[in-house]
Amino acid sequence: MTDLKPATGKAYLFLLTTALIWGGNAVAGKMAVGHASPFIMTLLRWMIALALIVAVSVPQIRRDWPVIRKNSLYLFLMGATGFTGFNVLLYTALHYTSAINAVIEQAGMPFVIFVANFLIFRMRVTGGQVVGFMLTLAGIALTAANGDLGTLLGLDLNFGDLLMLFAVLVYAAYTVGLRFKPELHWKSMMAATAAGAMVAALPLGLYEWRSGAGQFPDAYGWGVVAFIAIFPSLFAQILFVRGVEIIGSNRAGLFINLVPIFGMLLSIGLIGEPLHVYHIVSLVLVLGGIVIAERNRFAA
Repeated sequence: MTDLKPATGKAYLFLLTTALIWGGNAVAGKMAVGHASPFIMTLLRWMIALALIVAVSVPQIRRDWPVIRKNSLYLFLMGATGFTGFNVLLYTALHYTSAINAVIEQAGMPFVIFVANFLIFRMRVTGGQVVGFMLTLAGIALTAANGDLGTLLGLDLNFGDLLMLFAVLVYAAYTVGLRFKPELHWKSMMAATAAGAMVAALPLGLYEWRSGAGQFPDAYGWGVVAFIAIFPSLFAQILFVRGVEIIGSNRAGLFINLVPIFGMLLSIGLIGEPLHVYHIVSLVLVLGGIVIAERNRFAA
């Protein structure tokens, strides 16, 4: 029976918006090439995001400080993994592997979440969820292969692929870890995890700069940094956490497969890449997979 509760509809909106923003983050990352180096850009985005959330959250943080202090290690690890770790691994992986490989491997994230929830929490997965996952994976694969699935047979697993697979595990762990989130106001939660992300990104940014590979943003780069600090780093993370709270990590994780699709559509609109029939087919497969998984889920 289809769940039409207002809260569930709100979760869908939150997660769709999150996927759209994270898709925009991928496009912004491409546009930043030559204008800012990845680790320094990651550090700056979390410095700005932390400053913004703290600026509007001081009273709430003071009230929640005992809980924040008690759960400081957990909150640091969540920010370090889900916010900084995943992006650092992704950026590094792309130095060694193709974008096709990275996109396909990222599409495996919901499956990892399903498996983790089953092993840790013994949460059952229905046949409908499996079918939905396979459809969304087929849609992502079709997009990554530029409409020719035969090209997937020639992909080789290299060091970059291994890094990307580890990145998938890291973000899946972050998603599942949200089940252990302490009773904190969302402002306090975001401030604490953003602080963890900034602390984790600091040594990486310093290393990149000292190694001679660092590039401080130019005017264009600052525009990209401002976008990713406000939207992917802050706004989308809040929506994702709220979506997981409402419908659970199994169901929320499936929406991550929309990120490459939205990134593709934004690339077409903003960068002018051509639209092909397989783009539309891929989008239908991904959306159809989400609908099927939602209609045939086991209560999470």
